[in-house]
Amino acid sequence: MNDRHAGTLWVVATPIGNLGDLSPRAQGVLRGVALIAAEDTRHSRPLLEHFGIAAPLTALHEHNERAAVASLLARLQGGEDVALISDAGTPLVSDPGYRLVRAARAAGVKVSPVPGACAAIAALSVAGLPSDRFVFEGFLPPKPAARRARLRALADETRTLVLYEASHRIVGCCADLRDAFGAEREAVLLRELTKLHETCLGATLAEIAARVESDPEQRLGEFVLVIAGRDEDADTKLAEGRRVFAVLREELPPAQAARLAAAISGAPRKALYAQRAAD
Repeated sequence: MNDRHAGTLWVVATPIGNLGDLSPRAQGVLRGVALIAAEDTRHSRPLLEHFGIAAPLTALHEHNERAAVASLLARLQGGEDVALISDAGTPLVSDPGYRLVRAARAAGVKVSPVPGACAAIAALSVAGLPSDRFVFEGFLPPKPAARRARLRALADETRTLVLYEASHRIVGCCADLRDAFGAEREAVLLRELTKLHETCLGATLAEIAARVESDPEQRLGEFVLVIAGRDEDADTKLAEGRRVFAVLREELPPAQAARLAAAISGAPRKALYAQRAAD
């Protein structure tokens, strides 16, 4: 049972880029708490100053979380409200904080979310891939061998996958995705979401890997990758696509026929276009 004298731990989402995404409710909560636990106080202080929020800051990150929980929990149990924020987006989504939330709940302290921006959900909402069932993998292992092993384990996943990646690993990650999932697997690469240089590149994994390799601009910033799950009906779709393509190419140029047949059947456009050489 909650201690009625205890404070509340507010888990507050902050912008992932555009400052306008900090909701009025979030601003009000952050102004009203006794303390804000931030992943990096140097990063969060300019954001809070921009909105005139003067609540004191304390650091809570992956290296000090175990040690910091006890003191934060004591303040909550003493009746103070505390807010938890991360560098960007919704806390605990590939960010520290779950130990504090877990400890607060175990102690009967109320934990309440203040929803807002989340890069994974924002990316999924604009990717145009199935979103009724998806898997969030966060950051893949940084070492190439471990990353490739993890991708091989995910290759047969039928749900849409959402990944985060850093700029210095994006080239290798895209190449490994292409090799593990197949060149024709559909995906969307989203860069700098809600920021000035936001881009959204939807293509096959082979095309995305080639674009990232050749275009230095596509290697800058923060990345979310949304990848279609393995299509259990791929063989059926390809057979239907080839049938439709054969009909359409009687009246249309091969490239246009392949594009329309792919849209109708869901089969890969390149596989249908390549069929023209075999016929």
